[in-house]
Amino acid sequence: MSGGPEASDELGMRLKTYEGRAAAVAGQGKDPVNLPMIRHWCEAMGDTNPAYEGPDAMAPPTMLQAWTMGGLSGHSGRSAAFDELLGLLDEAGCTSVVATDCEQEYVRALRPGDEVTFDTVIESVSERKTTKLGTGYFVTTRTDVRAGPDRALAGTHRFRILKYAPAARSRPQEQPRRPRPVVNRDNAGFWEGVEQHRLLIQRCTSCTTLRFPWLPGCNACGALDWDTLEASGEGTVYSYVVMHHPPFPAFDPPYAVALVELAEGVRMISNVIGTPYDKVHIGLPVHLEFQRYDDELVLPVFRAREEVA
Repeated sequence: MSGGPEASDELGMRLKTYEGRAAAVAGQGKDPVNLPMIRHWCEAMGDTNPAYEGPDAMAPPTMLQAWTMGGLSGHSGRSAAFDELLGLLDEAGCTSVVATDCEQEYVRALRPGDEVTFDTVIESVSERKTTKLGTGYFVTTRTDVRAGPDRALAGTHRFRILKYAPAARSRPQEQPRRPRPVVNRDNAGFWEGVEQHRLLIQRCTSCTTLRFPWLPGCNACGALDWDTLEASGEGTVYSYVVMHHPPFPAFDPPYAVALVELAEGVRMISNVIGTPYDKVHIGLPVHLEFQRYDDELVLPVFRAREEVA
């Protein structure tokens, strides 16, 4: 990133006047410090420290911010000054935001039952900076977290964001490619068959059970030896979902993703093409096709049998 003489602009000087002003006053944690949240945190982080369990448990220090978060409904104590600061940035075109880093200082342990309160101040606003994302300003807030009837300081949380105007793209964005399948030693034979426009199903040579997707061993008898059977390509829609959101590059929602039951009895997930998403239904007869998406990628898809006829 870079700064420069242009950083001393009028907007930058106006933003600097907000340093030291409150961003939130007398905020209150939505819940007291409690064992269920501590347990969920420790399970998510894989932290098995016994200090976080039992009647004398303490909260992990790194949970400091968790006790102050407002959730989807947010907090009502945000100050007008902080809203003004963000509004000035939005008006200047700095409408995008990214969190860059945080720092925490721990003063004393929080324990179940502690009621958390906090105050937040706008600690600093940087000069104008240019990054790969765009040009904008780093805004740092400091939150002092307190607990108990005496509101003793438990810790401090500094949070830094970059509010910026996105950089203009210097060249047209390339058409995104479809995601590549993950090919490994257990399923490589399947993808080799797809390249040859053959849909291969594994068959256990011990008990003749068919299996899909490909696995290293039989899930019926545990045997490791297998051969393959080429699918006829006939099937029916066993179940399906319609994807509306979130959008993914190279996909154009809404579209149907179907669980197709092949005539051989196994099921596989794929797309139904050539049929509007709202016309796909359970029991729809389909037939296998192989569709090439680029020079490297061929995928097995299905088309309604009435479209094939």
